[in-house]
Formats: sequence, C-alpha cells, structure tokens
Amino acid sequence: MSEPTFSPASALVGDPSQFGRVAEDGVVYVRLPEGERAVGSYPGKTPEEALAYFVRKFEAVASEVALLAARIKSGALVPSDALEAVTKLRHQVASLNGVGDLATLAASVEQIPDLIEGHRAAYEARKEAEKVVKDAKRAEALIIKEKIVSEAESLALSESWKTTGERLKVLLEEWKAAPRLDKAADATLWKRFSASRNKFDKRRRTHFSQLEAASSAVASKKEEIVAEAKKLATSKEWLPTAKRFKELMDAWKASGRGKQSVDAKLWDQFKAAQDQFFAAKSVDLEKRQGTMAENLKKREELILEIEALLPVTDLNSARKKFHDLSEKWFKIGMTERSKRAAFDARFLKVESEIESIQEEQSRRTDPTAIARANNVVQGLLDAIEEYEEKAAKAEAAGNSAKALVAREAAEARKIWLAEAQKGLADFNN
Repeated sequence: MSEPTFSPASALVGDPSQFGRVAEDGVVYVRLPEGERAVGSYPGKTPEEALAYFVRKFEAVASEVALLAARIKSGALVPSDALEAVTKLRHQVASLNGVGDLATLAASVEQIPDLIEGHRAAYEARKEAEKVVKDAKRAEALIIKEKIVSEAESLALSESWKTTGERLKVLLEEWKAAPRLDKAADATLWKRFSASRNKFDKRRRTHFSQLEAASSAVASKKEEIVAEAKKLATSKEWLPTAKRFKELMDAWKASGRGKQSVDAKLWDQFKAAQDQFFAAKSVDLEKRQGTMAENLKKREELILEIEALLPVTDLNSARKKFHDLSEKWFKIGMTERSKRAAFDARFLKVESEIESIQEEQSRRTDPTAIARANNVVQGLLDAIEEYEEKAAKAEAAGNSAKALVAREAAEARKIWLAEAQKGLADFNN
C-alpha cells in the first residue's frame, strides 16, 4: 500500500483574499466551494487586521494537522491515539471560524487514517524493538542486583566488622546506582539484600554490646584496684605493702583488657599510687641499705637478664623466669628518676612481648575460633563447587550470561577462600 499524498502546508493561506474578505459592516467571510460563510468580526481593527486574525485561527488548526501527521510518520504516536486525534480534528475543522483553504484542510484530515495504517507496521516494529531493548536491560539489571545480593548474603556471618560494614555500604550505593527492575522483582531482591544487612548489623551490635559489657566489668575491677592502691600509696609498712602492690599488679593483669582510653587513665592512676609508695620505700631503703648508684648497677645487670629472655623460644620457661626476675626488679630500691624511666621502658617491652606471645598462643588454641575458621573454609569450598556446577549447566544449555555470573561468583569466593585458608593456617602454626 502506497503512502497517501499528504500536504497540509498546501492548505495554509498564501494570499488571504483568495479565501476570505471583510464586508463593509466589519463581518469577515470565508470562501468555500459551496459559497461564503461568516466567521466573525474583530471590532476596532482595520479590515486587514481583522482578516489576518481569522487567518491565524485557520493556520493554528492547520499546524495541528501537520504536527499530527509528522508524529505518525515518526512512529511516536500510538495508532489508537492518532485515530482519536483525527476525530477531534474533524470536529475542529468542521466548526472552524477561520479564513483559509478549509476544503483542502478537511481533505488533509481525511488522509490521516490511511497514513496511520501505512505506518502501523513500523510503529509496531519500533515497539517490539523497544521491548527487546527493555528486556535486555532488565536481564542486565537482574544480573547486577543478583550479584550484589549474593555478596551481601555471603557477608551476613562475617566477623570482620569494620571491613564488612564498609563493604556493605559500598554494596548499598551500588544497589542505588543499579537500574531498576519491575516492582515485584526489585522488592524480592531488596528483601534478601536488606535481610543480609540487618543480620550482619544485629550480630555486630550484639558483638560490641558484649564487648562493652566486658569492658565495663574490667573497668569496675580496675577501679577497685586503683582505689586500694591509692590508700596504700602513703603506707610505711614497706614489705607487706610492696607484696600487696605485687598482688594488685597481678590482679590488674588478670582483670583483662578494657577500652584503651579507660585502661590508660586507670593505669596512670594505679602507676602513680604505686610509684608514690615505691618512691617513698626506695628513699627509706636508700637510707638504710645503700645509694641510688648501687640500685642503678643492680638494674643495669638485671635488665640484661630480663632482655636475654627475648626472643622467646619456650613460653612457659620465659614466663617463669620473667616472673622471678620481676620480683627482683620490684625489690630493687630507688633509682635516679631520669634513668629509671629508660629501664622501665625496656622492662615493659619484654613484658609486653611475653604477654603478646601468650595471647597469640591462647588465640591459636581456641577450639571455638578454629571450628569457626574451618566452617568458613568449608562453606566457601561448597559455594565454589555449587557455582561451578551452575556455570557448567548454564554453558551446556547455551546460557552464556548465566554461566558468566556463576563463574564470577565462583572466582570471587576463591579469593575469599584463600584469605580464609590463610587465617586457618595461622591456627595450625
């Protein structure tokens, strides 16, 4: 079917006098094949201005006809909507009070239905192409969001609180930036994604709540130790009080670690009370047992023995020797303050090294942590196997996109597996 000849532009006015006139009484007439028809008047204006006014009314409708035709040809208008517009234009042209080639304009309107039919196939083809593109975009968006959700679900049981929390924030931003799916699909995936985030957040809050409770208990114990230390700071009963300070020191270590800032503040108070007592004790001892120079010599000799414990090869032996040497250390009398600090720093370095090794040994032998690490490794191994099976099935079915997603998921978990196995290996060393 050939496209109809359509040129609404031919209906536009060239010389207005061809299609209308203004009578002496000011009434404007339009010329039609069947005769003239009055279209109105424009009081207070010249005949030329009145005629131009009604010409513009005609041209406005003619432009609507031309615009409708152009939209149909471009495929931008639904055929049913175009037919509805034709009905309206017929009425407009039939009742138009304007000056122009109304017959040609009416004929142009009657050509539009054939124009609609002539472009219906092109319109439907364009809509089908748009649907294909839309479906492809939806499939791509589904892959992106499935990947985000799968990673979030894999992180729900993580105990890397800071790293995982930051990663989940990144995934949330990726979700926001990802293309939208239909409402139902988006809601289903969001529910899974949100559930994973909430599960991790709940576990993290519980973890830090427990830490907070434990830190509060540690602080309470250390506050009691500090209170007693302050009472003992002015004691003149040297031997019993020195022994009690040693017991308080042991109690301090046994109480565990709390918040660093709180521990540091309480330690400063405890240390100040302890130093006050031992300083007074040292002064008294110096008067009765020797000079600070002799004590300095003792410290110089003893610190070498203490430092000789490093590097630690036998923890139990090193702890016992350090305990024995510590007792000797604290029994040494007053030493010149400017030199004592350097010795204390060397002493604390050895003590810290032994404590760190002890803590690391305790961590590596913790059966709960070992079991948890094994579970993580096994879980990742199972997940990798499952995704590789999915990829193989997808490839066999010719679904390369699905296979790619499964391969990427498997590769990501291989990276996590390497880290998990490294962590598990630490327990075995």
